[in-house]
Amino acid sequence: MDHKQQPLILGVGGTPRAGSSTERALAVALAAAAAEGAETVLISGPALLLPMYDPSSAERTADAQRLVDLYRRCDGIIIGSPAYHGSLSGLVKNALDYAEDLRTNERVYFDGLGVGLIACAGGWQAAGQTLAALRSIAHALRGWPTPLGATLNTATRLFDDDGQCLDLSSRFQLETVGRQVVQFSRMRAAISDLERSVL
Repeated sequence: MDHKQQPLILGVGGTPRAGSSTERALAVALAAAAAEGAETVLISGPALLLPMYDPSSAERTADAQRLVDLYRRCDGIIIGSPAYHGSLSGLVKNALDYAEDLRTNERVYFDGLGVGLIACAGGWQAAGQTLAALRSIAHALRGWPTPLGATLNTATRLFDDDGQCLDLSSRFQLETVGRQVVQFSRMRAAISDLERSVL
């Protein structure tokens, strides 16, 4: 990717319910990424209802194939998960398992991509544990977690009916995550351009 071009930032996560707190958090982060000049795509809500990932089968539903194609094309990714029993949800984990389809690509998994992470929980302990789990997964997929990961306590009302973030601290975290993913994608592209010019 030429760093002068518009990077594609993919947001993945949430719950099967459209408009969940995690989906709204992702939307705020992606809006900040768009304000930095990125193209953004969000996969959330019913679009996450994918078949359980089966590495032994090449058959993919249309939604699963679209997700894999976006994994392949994106220049950065933001992952958001609700905290279920101290970790990420099975739904989000299953969506991430589809990254295994990139194991033989020139860019394996999320190799070299900036990965923004958002954990939403009805309490701080579960949010912190879930963020740590997401970071471990990002590392396993060869991604580079952004310096700031967002932890949101949904025990209080964080979003209005239009999806606007009401809490200043939460909004700061989400917008910073979105900006950092775009900034990382541009730094990486600039380094690649420099390496090509030297060679």
